[in-house]
Amino acid sequence: MLLYRALTLLVRPWVRRISGVCCPLTENRALLRLRGQDTTTFLQGLITNDVERLQEGGALYAHLLNVQGRTLGDVIMYRSSKEQNGLSDVILECDLSAVELIQKHMKVYNFRRKIDISPCPELSVWAVISSQNCQDPQEEKNADPVLCTPDPRVAVMGWRLLTETGANPLNLLPKTHMGSFKEYSKHRYEQGVPEGVCDLPPGVALPLESNLVYMNGISFDKGCYIGQELTARTHHTGVIRKRLLPVQLSSPVPADTKEADIFTKSGKSAGKYRAGEGGIGLALLRLAHVNEELNIKTPGNESITVKPSIPQWWPKNN
Repeated sequence: MLLYRALTLLVRPWVRRISGVCCPLTENRALLRLRGQDTTTFLQGLITNDVERLQEGGALYAHLLNVQGRTLGDVIMYRSSKEQNGLSDVILECDLSAVELIQKHMKVYNFRRKIDISPCPELSVWAVISSQNCQDPQEEKNADPVLCTPDPRVAVMGWRLLTETGANPLNLLPKTHMGSFKEYSKHRYEQGVPEGVCDLPPGVALPLESNLVYMNGISFDKGCYIGQELTARTHHTGVIRKRLLPVQLSSPVPADTKEADIFTKSGKSAGKYRAGEGGIGLALLRLAHVNEELNIKTPGNESITVKPSIPQWWPKNN
């Protein structure tokens, strides 16, 4: 008997055709299980996206915000197959170091609700950096109970896969080969996709500056949720002066350097470096300075050149 009936791994032909690199995320990402009759209503008041869009076997990206409208954590949610009692679990993926913060935040608002929120150690999460178009045929996707789904953020991030802990994903995806979390992080930074507390500091990052709209992570017509007011007002004014951008560095930023300041050649503040892998990373930059010569001054007075770029997956009218 499977440890987790709601995620029956019946592999359909389109899943077996997926090729690419399968990277383990469990050491850096955590899974929480939400179960109860009020789960959808509960989440609807907490996250930026519309939970009604989350279908069985699918995934949805969103942020949890504080009352000031700043990001507490980024999450990917999965809806499992319905169980015998008619309830449908939601599996919530988040940064491992943000679990306590997110659980505490949810506990504050989990009153008069019948929601059970618990760790989900029986499942593991994987990222599949696919060498093919990740949009599978819609009719096959909806009919398949396997929780192997396109990454809900952007197509260049490939697939997300949930398996039983200890299972070998290569048995499910025979055309893939095993990768590492470092490979996944490098790919993510190259594509300019933020994830976790290093890229999105809790209580600091703003969702629209973090490209939440571009990553299909927000609904502006779903109704009220915590932190909505500032986010909606910023969106409707259309004024976003800073954004997270992928950057190439002339040399890696020292590991002990946090939120390094980025300056123009003339010494004007252009933004802050967030995190990266080797010579690539993410920086929150003022859009007015992205075409200028930029650099970071390290504590050792070394100058690191910063070269930002616009991701190809961004909408062309950004």
